[in-house]
Amino acid sequence: MTEPSETPEPSQASPRRRPQQQRKQVLLRLDPAVYESLARWASDELRSANAQIEFLLRKALKDAGRLPGDAGPMPRRGRPPRTPGQQ
Repeated sequence: MTEPSETPEPSQASPRRRPQQQRKQVLLRLDPAVYESLARWASDELRSANAQIEFLLRKALKDAGRLPGDAGPMPRRGRPPRTPGQQ
């Protein structure tokens, strides 16, 4: 006689979440003066130039009504939180 399965039935399973996707890497060529201006603006707002570019792109997409509904939130700034058992 076999023992009952430990895995829950599909009706009892928790809803499937989309797996954490890797962030896309994009090569971006900018005029040096534009980059310097962007970097100063990012510094004023305590962001990296990369985070400032993403912030501005998301804002432009939202304003144009083109930000996808399944777009994740902006990544949190700073050091990632510790995981249990980490020293």
